[in-house]
Amino acid sequence: MIRFISWILLSVCFCSLAVTASGAQPPTDHVFIISIDGGKPSVIQQARMPVLQKLAKAGAVSWTAQTIKPSLTLPSHTSMLTGVVPETHRMTWNGWVPSNGIVKIPTIFQTVKQAGISTAMFVGKEKFRHLLIPGTVDEFNYDHNNSVMVIKSDNGGPLKKAEACVAAQIVAKHAADYILAHKPGLCFIHFPDPDVVGHDRGWGSSEQIKAFADTDAALDILMNAIRKAGIAKRSVVMITADHGGHGKGHGAGTMEDVQIPWIAWGQGVKKHFEIAAPISTCDTAATALWLLGLAPTQKLDGVAVTSAFK
Repeated sequence: MIRFISWILLSVCFCSLAVTASGAQPPTDHVFIISIDGGKPSVIQQARMPVLQKLAKAGAVSWTAQTIKPSLTLPSHTSMLTGVVPETHRMTWNGWVPSNGIVKIPTIFQTVKQAGISTAMFVGKEKFRHLLIPGTVDEFNYDHNNSVMVIKSDNGGPLKKAEACVAAQIVAKHAADYILAHKPGLCFIHFPDPDVVGHDRGWGSSEQIKAFADTDAALDILMNAIRKAGIAKRSVVMITADHGGHGKGHGAGTMEDVQIPWIAWGQGVKKHFEIAAPISTCDTAATALWLLGLAPTQKLDGVAVTSAFK
């Protein structure tokens, strides 16, 4: 009887180890989602962005991914970070409105944090506070003291609003310091510069092209931090955008507004690979969870972009 019980216990232990082993090796340990606000692919390709272009050439890329409609910053980023469309997440406004409360459905930060993986967000606009479900983000950074007020119109029309924004390189420096010290498992970084300048000077203007170059310098700060932290070989970096734009706006839902880049670089990513499959911004959330070996806690509208990986 004792020998039989010992055999059962040994078998259970073996099965447990097998299950643990099969689930202990997700595709990567660290996921970085970098969003270039207003990142219209055709303007990106005009700008001097050697860091981004190097990552795109060395990894997997689509220049024809699409965001949601209407193509507005907060609703688009909510879809990017929950994996569901606005009809489900109900974040349809586009500003920091404290009385509207926090998103009512799980974000990827909630799913990742519940799995015991560290999370962080570094953003250039305060409206991202609407995604801060309590207890889901270990570090949230919006540097209000270094923000500047800009006047803008989402659709480029006469109705304008004021919004405080933090420059990309300031956002990047905060993120870099944290990455070096804490090596987060899931980290979201938002660069607002091209959107700010696009609303003021227009999409594709010489001023916006310079803003993309400034954003590339911020990206360089981040990539250097990932390498210095010693986690580059165990990381995947995804670079995308919330919307494109035309004229001085982006909310009309035209192809110029909804087309965005989607770039993956890092552990397990196919090199020099053009992604043929259509990509939605909701796919970013699904891909992040898949990369960390986690199942979504809700039905997603997005799917993992597995074709980009070996």
